Amino acid sequence: MPGITGIISADPSRACEYSVRSMVAVMQHEPFYRSGSIHHAGAGVAAGWAVHPHAFADSNPIWNEARDVCLVFSGETFSDSGADLLTEYARNGPAFIDNLNGTFCGLLIDLRRHRSMLFNDRYGLGRVYLHESADTVYFATEAKSLLRVLPVTRQLDAAALAEFAACGCALEDRTLFAGVSLLPPASRWTFQRGQLVEKKTYFDVKAWEQLPALNEGDYYEQLKSTFPKAVKRQFCNDLSRDQRVGMSLTGGLDGRMIMACSGQDPGALPCYTFGGSYRDCSDVSLARQMARDCGQTHQVITVDEPFLRQFAALAEKAVYVSDGAMDVSGAVELFANAQARHIAPVRMTGNYGSEILRHNVAFKAQPLDAQLFNADFLRLGGAAGATYAQATQGHRLTAITLKQVPWFHHARLSLEQSQLTMRSPYLDNDVVRLAYQSPLGQACSKATALRFVAEAKPSLSKIPTDRGLLHRPTPALTKLHHYFQEFTFKAEYAYDYGMPQWLAPVDQALKAWRPERLFLGRHKFYHFRVWYRDRLSAYLKEVLLDPQASQRPHLAPGSLKRLLNEHLSGARNHTNALHQALSIELMYRQLVERKW
Repeated sequence: MPGITGIISADPSRACEYSVRSMVAVMQHEPFYRSGSIHHAGAGVAAGWAVHPHAFADSNPIWNEARDVCLVFSGETFSDSGADLLTEYARNGPAFIDNLNGTFCGLLIDLRRHRSMLFNDRYGLGRVYLHESADTVYFATEAKSLLRVLPVTRQLDAAALAEFAACGCALEDRTLFAGVSLLPPASRWTFQRGQLVEKKTYFDVKAWEQLPALNEGDYYEQLKSTFPKAVKRQFCNDLSRDQRVGMSLTGGLDGRMIMACSGQDPGALPCYTFGGSYRDCSDVSLARQMARDCGQTHQVITVDEPFLRQFAALAEKAVYVSDGAMDVSGAVELFANAQARHIAPVRMTGNYGSEILRHNVAFKAQPLDAQLFNADFLRLGGAAGATYAQATQGHRLTAITLKQVPWFHHARLSLEQSQLTMRSPYLDNDVVRLAYQSPLGQACSKATALRFVAEAKPSLSKIPTDRGLLHRPTPALTKLHHYFQEFTFKAEYAYDYGMPQWLAPVDQALKAWRPERLFLGRHKFYHFRVWYRDRLSAYLKEVLLDPQASQRPHLAPGSLKRLLNEHLSGARNHTNALHQALSIELMYRQLVERKW
């Protein structure tokens, strides 16, 4: 994905400049990216970048008028004042970072003082990978930039890999790679002539945790004021106003809250929804109605046969682009978002709404598959569960904003951002701050969101959600619709990922009648259990039955062949195990054993 990379050293050399160019090259995932690099020996810095054309950071390197202060930036910030970042630095010095609103990371180089500062946003979603030695810090928004020039990092960390298998991500600012860590959230690291002199955290979340809870009425009044302002900032970002914004719309609550107060003229906000091949899923049908109600166009981006033909290349690219953080299901994200870019280069989304407003925990520790992994790796999986339990103690919203968001959600975001610019008002500083003041019980209620939509745009409130919810329902009819939606949602999961093992042979026996047409596609647009069994079986056999794959140190002997044969024959359902096995094998091939 677009980002920054560099080397900060107390003993800089021209070799650093050459290395940075190599580090930038491995981030050039698409031919339309723009890139560049700079080298300032006096400050001990060599840095580079890759950006989307016309994006917020497409001015890199950003110089002040005197050309003695330079900023290399990745991401976006949103401000009501419209003041640029270097003006803020001139006014406030290093503290200019403290109140920035957005998801970002950057390197500021002050040639007058021979000083540089490496920083990121307060949530850590502007991810920065680090490798520190005695007198040099290597940094990059993609781990592969470090792997390219540091052979010592080209090995998987077994404990972090077990965390990935158990929790879907490495924990506690660790990464999958030896000797590579993450810059903690709200970091501001200062270097003098390339020597690290201070590691500072510029934002303390306790300031939000200690805010008094509002009563229900005051909280709702604050929400009505705060959220529309956040949405407006996202649509009116001065430095990217020449970029068209599209709305990624589903049938849920979070996207319709944005639509209800977006203030966009008819036809100005193209909307789209990801769909599948079986039927128009619930998201597609409802999003189409909402777009029409708001006077906007709507398109369906279908994940179907062309995706399956490209799956091998997309799965490998997904693992590579995300630095192994996203499993092979990320192939769907690459495929769909590449098409979304042709609609609009900026994607507005309701992502993180349920997490921030309703405090939804989206990841947890799961027991590892004892049929796939060996005893040593299973023990590491147990330790991962204990680490997760310890890491997520304390304030629930803090565990979401400072741990779940940067550790877990970044994986999918990295793939989305490789194709277009992502925005969500739910990570606006003012919205998150208000979420810390939600009254007891309010955070877990959908009633507030339904009321907000009904008051902001009453016609939208007449369209039920994907779960059949309405602001003021007709009791009998709405309950029936809600129960039907809940049933079909659970039935689809049970037929796909969650099919019980005893049912798999029955489904296989009925394969000629294509029973999947009855269950699949009502809510989801990708269906890996059936795809692995049928259309993608040749690719799975090619990768997982390779002799080298079966010798990986985390696997139980003979497990790959047995699980794969059982799944392909329809005798058992091993979708999740095959997801993990294929993803980890591609980590080795695409990142560890790659001929850099």
